[in-house]
Amino acid sequence: MTNLRIKNMVCNRCVLVVKAEIENLGHKIFFIELGEVILKETVSDNDKLVISKQLETFGFEILNDSNSKLIEKIKTILIDLVQNKNNMIKMSLSDYLIDNLHQDYSKLSNLFSQIEGVSIEKYFINLKIEKVKELIVYDELSLSEIANYLNYSSVSHLSHQFKNTTGYSPTYFKNNEGRKRIGLDQL
Repeated sequence: MTNLRIKNMVCNRCVLVVKAEIENLGHKIFFIELGEVILKETVSDNDKLVISKQLETFGFEILNDSNSKLIEKIKTILIDLVQNKNNMIKMSLSDYLIDNLHQDYSKLSNLFSQIEGVSIEKYFINLKIEKVKELIVYDELSLSEIANYLNYSSVSHLSHQFKNTTGYSPTYFKNNEGRKRIGLDQL
């Protein structure tokens, strides 16, 4: 088996694209999830290069060094948390990462900050704000429901964090055409 960590594989559509492209190259997938593919067979360095070049055409990158793989794993966990688990965890972000990665949080935090130039917490806030933007654009939930859905302590807390991150209030964002969202792979 061959394990591949894939950068920018941040949504279910990404999983479908990566799966299709790898299978089109004749490889069989044992397991696939955000940021990770396990192939049923061991592949040569040449095959990895072919897979890498094919995935690069769609904006994906196979990670080779252990620090890059760990950073992508952190990002994948955080994206999954915001996109799929929202209000389900009742522990701190640091404890959640420790539970999932089985590593010291200060090591994770320092490495993430060095490589990404932003703290894990700030990255997580940016992810949450992009999710808030998405939910505002869909216009199906009130701000209070969005705050609850994304585990904010109050609408005031959400609004304050939104304004600090974007420069404007959620209401201004909702009422103006300048609703710019950032793709999760760009964060």
